[in-house]
Amino acid sequence: MVFVIGLTGGIGSGKTTVSNMFGRHGITVIDADIIARQVVELGSIGLAVIVAKFGIQILGDNGELNRNALRKHIFSHPEDRNWLNALLHPQIKKEMILQIQQVSSPYCLLVIPLMIENRLQVLCNRVLVVDVSKETQIARTIHRDNTDETQVKEILARQATRTERLSFANDVIENEYSDQELRTRVETLHNKYLALLEKQRESS
Repeated sequence: MVFVIGLTGGIGSGKTTVSNMFGRHGITVIDADIIARQVVELGSIGLAVIVAKFGIQILGDNGELNRNALRKHIFSHPEDRNWLNALLHPQIKKEMILQIQQVSSPYCLLVIPLMIENRLQVLCNRVLVVDVSKETQIARTIHRDNTDETQVKEILARQATRTERLSFANDVIENEYSDQELRTRVETLHNKYLALLEKQRESS
């Protein structure tokens, strides 16, 4: 059995930065966002079903999915968002489980932005939450995505609250500090996970 650390956090919390730091310790990172893009890539069954539902206007000039157009549509059509989730979530979960089974590093990091919202913490041995203030989330997302504050707040309203997310956490990284401090925190947790695995082996 592969030991799975589930990494989650709200928008703009810095999940990718943290997961990349674990990756530099030789840990396999399985990212739900990357898998979500793969299941709708050009030529996929997922993309064909989406086009059949929404029409070719959901595609870009290159024939690939126009993610911004799709995002804008489902943002204002909850019933279509539910349809899309029902289509893609099982495919994404199946691929995550397949990749977990192929892990060769001591443990793996399973990065799922909406882990708590979609009850996917059941796939994990421990849950690591990257936590920042709401103000930091808004500022970082506006800067990163070149979007406005109203849209970011609407996204936040659809995600779990900090309190809800933290209630599931075994470990927490507060990401309000410098990259050097963040690297130190990641290294501390990495060593903690290796120690837990060693203790587990000794007791088995």
